Amino acid sequence: MDWAGLLRVGLRLLRLKPAEFWALTPAELMLMLGTEAATPSMGRDRLSELSRLYPDTPNGGPDA
Repeated sequence: MDWAGLLRVGLRLLRLKPAEFWALTPAELMLMLGTEAATPSMGRDRLSELSRLYPDTPNGGPDA
């Protein structure tokens, strides 16, 4: 998560005080920014695709 960018938006755009920003949950912040529906959660198909592209291998893989 881009916390520096979110902090900048929270302080400048939403005009929150730092303590108010850090007291928010990520869900509350996203709701305030209007992005709650903009980022869908990852589905099984995408997870499978990423697992194929970046398999977990011990010690960096057999060639390491």
